[in-house]
Amino acid sequence: MRAPPAIDHLGGGVCTRWALRAAALLILAFLLLPIVIIVMLSFSSGRYLQFPPPGLSLQWYERFFRDPQWMMSLWLSVRVSLMCTALSVALGVLASIVLVRKRFPGKTAVYVLILSPLIVPGIIIAIAVFFLFSRLHMIGSPVAMAIGQAVLTLPLVVVIVSATLQGFDQRLEQAAIILGASPARAFFHVTLPIVSPGVISSMLFAFLSSFDELLVPLLLADPTTMTLPVRIWTSVIMQIEPTITAVSSVLVAVALAVLVSASALRGRRAQ
Repeated sequence: MRAPPAIDHLGGGVCTRWALRAAALLILAFLLLPIVIIVMLSFSSGRYLQFPPPGLSLQWYERFFRDPQWMMSLWLSVRVSLMCTALSVALGVLASIVLVRKRFPGKTAVYVLILSPLIVPGIIIAIAVFFLFSRLHMIGSPVAMAIGQAVLTLPLVVVIVSATLQGFDQRLEQAAIILGASPARAFFHVTLPIVSPGVISSMLFAFLSSFDELLVPLLLADPTTMTLPVRIWTSVIMQIEPTITAVSSVLVAVALAVLVSASALRGRRAQ
């Protein structure tokens, strides 16, 4: 005896939900499994890359944190990322205010130009930056690396801050101006504190994107100035040693910390 249509529909809906959950779990496992394997290998007690690890040890983390070359690359990456973040956020916030609040001819073209690094392949931008700074004799300069990476992180800042400003009630700022505050003071004391979660989120994502960037610093690096991703790339080409697994795990930990911080900021903004 055939079941009623409503029951068939209910059963089909349950099967569809389970199929979607299974597909989501498979995709999640496909994305996370390589990371889990790398993290497990970073705690290996073996002298070579071997899975599963023969035992547990912190020897590769100890080698990483005691190696002056790795530490130099780590702190160079942090310094370049901080400079890049400061530059991209400063320019991105100003550009977002103009794009959201002002009307002028060619506004769409300017917006597309700012967002073009998200569309253009990164290698093209890296080559263009290389030719620019090679003419300025700035190859190997951390400032040149920061400026070059800011070209790639600026669109992220503009997208996040523009979305935040779109939901801001400008009447609050106008009320402050009516009560005697200057436009600059109203912005810094009214607008900026309200949209600060979006600004801080853009800072975190800009820092993470700059910290993981390879192409621009790869073309601008010299033997004495290698960021962490560039040194990883060089080590993989020259010799695959287990220390790379510890370095990769540190990068994963930095990414997780940034994502957790961004999620906490979104929750605060929702409240």
